[in-house]
Amino acid sequence: MTATRASLSPGRAGAPLHLRGAEARRIALAAQGFSRPRPTAVGTRQLNLALARMGVLQIDSVNVFARSHYMPLFSRLGAYETAALDRLLFARRAPYVEYWAHVASFIPAEDWSLFGFRMEEFRARHASSDGDWMTAHRDVVAWVRAELADRGPLRPADIEHDARRATRGPWWDWDAVKQSLEYLWLFGEVAIAGRRGFERRYALAEQVIPADILATPVARTDAIRELIRRAARAYGIATASDLADYWRIRDRRAVLSALDDLVDAGEVVPARVEGWTSAGRPARAWLHTDAARPRRVDAAAILTPFDPMVWFRDRAERLFDFEYRIEIYTPAAQRRFGYYSLPVLIGDDVVGRVDLKADRASSRLLVQSAWWENGHPADAAERLADELTTAARWQGLESVSISRWGTATDDLAAVMPDAQRHESTGPEPTPLADDELSG
Repeated sequence: MTATRASLSPGRAGAPLHLRGAEARRIALAAQGFSRPRPTAVGTRQLNLALARMGVLQIDSVNVFARSHYMPLFSRLGAYETAALDRLLFARRAPYVEYWAHVASFIPAEDWSLFGFRMEEFRARHASSDGDWMTAHRDVVAWVRAELADRGPLRPADIEHDARRATRGPWWDWDAVKQSLEYLWLFGEVAIAGRRGFERRYALAEQVIPADILATPVARTDAIRELIRRAARAYGIATASDLADYWRIRDRRAVLSALDDLVDAGEVVPARVEGWTSAGRPARAWLHTDAARPRRVDAAAILTPFDPMVWFRDRAERLFDFEYRIEIYTPAAQRRFGYYSLPVLIGDDVVGRVDLKADRASSRLLVQSAWWENGHPADAAERLADELTTAARWQGLESVSISRWGTATDDLAAVMPDAQRHESTGPEPTPLADDELSG
């Protein structure tokens, strides 16, 4: 694969750079690491490099195949030891910490102060007047702070036990204790000090975040500019809406101001992408000046719905002409593609989707449904079969079974003669609510 970094200076009179749709797609894939061959071995260095390229790793509770935060690394690096990622993310004094960055996500601990403006926004929304929840429950909040100060990092079960035995008054309502922890986390007073299994351990921020980071606040304008700079690098080519969504920044004026500063600094250049429109007109886009512009990308990967490549559905549709919705909450009889369908990347395009389930009792990877998009290449079945075999091995499953639902299932069965067949029936697991991510 050959990549170029051609002159990115805008045309005459500041005219934007023009890119073809396929070129923009390859730029975006390369920026996220999909133009690179997978390493023969995956260790801490490879995990850190992939995490640095994304800048953020979204957390989600659904575990029907694999927890979502494990998937982006698998998509980019292939089969790896998830325990190695756990050690990076969950160890005491880990270099990564959880915060509401895209949504609930892992970020480098050193980036904590970049979200100070968001912490202040959450505080203004939930703790600025007498009618707010935090004010109404000030006694519970004060008790939670004191518990963490006295005892250090605690699991929810530890806090719940003490809440129910509290001698300073009647039993605390456990929901109020848990809500206090979540609000204090959003405000930046509490941080997550790792997990046991997938259960959070809560602590005061100063017990987790290095003192020099807490002592160095970042002004809102500077923080948004830095976050947009990082999103531009992570995406390669993007609209303002794409860049804002990377960190869920709702202040469009601040995003556009940050982009003006980055253009002036020569870090991004205005661009137009063939086929990218907004309100019927060509959409404004920006290209990062360090973005690789590969002539060819030949990737093969199964993506989580919460991968930066597809997590913003408008961008996925622009890049890949791929309309994507998760059907977890759709009644089974009304689902078009399955409970938890995962996009399939082959070459430089999303060419299908598969609904996967790890049946650990029978040690099988169940392909509950599989579908092709229009224009999938002739070798798509073989390459997807290889990914499914790798995915099963990665999850410690001994075999693959393919259902009969979907336009791609027979093609997969034809190239996987050792695979079993099954009917995709039976109840699906109930997804956890957002506040159950802590438990």
